[in-house]
Amino acid sequence: MKKIAILFSGSGTNLENLFEKLHLKEFDGLKIEVVATICNNPNAGGIEKSRRYGIEPTIINHKDFSSREEFDEELVASIKRSGADLVVLAGFMRFLTQVFTKNVKAINLHPSLLPLFKGGHAIEESYYSSMKVGGITVHFVNEKLDGGAIISQKCFQKEKDMSLEEYEKTIHSLEYKLLPKVVVEVLSK
Repeated sequence: MKKIAILFSGSGTNLENLFEKLHLKEFDGLKIEVVATICNNPNAGGIEKSRRYGIEPTIINHKDFSSREEFDEELVASIKRSGADLVVLAGFMRFLTQVFTKNVKAINLHPSLLPLFKGGHAIEESYYSSMKVGGITVHFVNEKLDGGAIISQKCFQKEKDMSLEEYEKTIHSLEYKLLPKVVVEVLSK
């Protein structure tokens, strides 16, 4: 049994997707369990989604800490207590320091084809760019913003008359397929 912890900050759509596709499921003899969900936003919609799957999320409000390092220390301690083999950042909107990256094996989902369009406005930046494709990346987490080694990417053709809403919807549909697949791949190694 491999254990994962999911970190999130917002609505929890990728969190819910990971529960649906991975929690207590088996893949070629590899069984996966979500053992913890951790959120830095006490008002996040994903909190209720986690509860629906029987996991009470740990809320660690980053505003309660005087530094990123202090926040990361508490985050790492919570992850260590969970016994997670892998941490999955699914819409977790925090820059992480070496306190986190040197102590935790983690992957992140990013809504652009890295190394292009890093940060929190990647969807809009890639949509309004001259790029003919959009896409997503799953990468290992390091202390550089969206800078860890790339594990997998998926792209799609940006249609000429595609609205921002359609573009974003396409990105999310790719995320829901790729992220669970990559979690299984990483845990299988």
